[in-house]
Amino acid sequence: MGEDLFRTENEFVQWLLALAAPVHGHERVRALRLEKGVKLGIGDDAALLAVKSGHELILTTDMSIEDVHFSHRLHPAEAVGHRALARSLSDVAAMGGVPRYVLVSLAISRQVTRDWVSGFYRGMQALARRFGVRLVGGDTALVPGRTFIDVLVAGEVRRGKALRRSGARTGDQIFVSGRLGLSALGLRLLQSKQSGSRLRAKAATREAVHAHLYPEPQCALGRFLSGRRTASALMDLSDGLSTDLSRLCTASGVGARLWAAKIPGPNLPEAADSLQLALHGGEDYQLLFTVPQREASRLRLKFQGRPFYHLGEIEASKGIKLVMPEGNVHTLKPAGWDYFR
Repeated sequence: MGEDLFRTENEFVQWLLALAAPVHGHERVRALRLEKGVKLGIGDDAALLAVKSGHELILTTDMSIEDVHFSHRLHPAEAVGHRALARSLSDVAAMGGVPRYVLVSLAISRQVTRDWVSGFYRGMQALARRFGVRLVGGDTALVPGRTFIDVLVAGEVRRGKALRRSGARTGDQIFVSGRLGLSALGLRLLQSKQSGSRLRAKAATREAVHAHLYPEPQCALGRFLSGRRTASALMDLSDGLSTDLSRLCTASGVGARLWAAKIPGPNLPEAADSLQLALHGGEDYQLLFTVPQREASRLRLKFQGRPFYHLGEIEASKGIKLVMPEGNVHTLKPAGWDYFR
């Protein structure tokens, strides 16, 4: 264990209290609004939070495990903290909700230092403050093995407004909120750097690496789709389009047809490589959603200045068909991330 970690649990709690204290400056108003909802936060047996009238509570939790979800060789501590929270924020976005509070359980490897722990929380807190999320507690332990992180986020959505995977119907059009496969490409580039290959500092390379290290949850778009009742079904893309679309179709009892030429992948010389990354690369945390035909015809393919993409339609027959540019039709099998495969 690093000599400079923490001498006692109480020292860690006091350090965390100072870190999670309301900020000053231009973020002070948002922090004060959050304070009103926190009746009791870090330092007691549990957090005590107010729940708004007319809203439903969203609860989601995600684990991040060393050498499964992150590596000390590839991922800076700030990126580990950012990614750990981004995964749960994306789940709230996929329900059309607003994230409010976060609980973090951290089993710290005895091999890490206090600097690493500080970097982890800096990355997490920077993202939390941008999204108006308050750290209200959690748990911590020192372990002889690998670092283990569990992040629980509580959010809210107006009663009856939450969107689900199960609402897609035949004829609905399929959209995605951004380009796919960038995170998988970023991971590939980071791994190639570690193996001795040269990581070129081109704009496309920087974009892909940033997409992997610092994914951006699409909370604002999720709220828009929920508030306007635009989408019939919604979920986030954490395990790859082929896997997650299959889950949406199963939940809705439908099938789908995708047009390969319309799937937005990374800008690569080889179109086939770009398509494979877009179909099967995970950790994009974009939103996958379906829109009824009558609504889709009026939908602007841009939100807050960022484009989203129309890439297929829902069909009655089960399974997913991939229509290639030359007209050939293939059956698309789930080939994204699956812990059990």
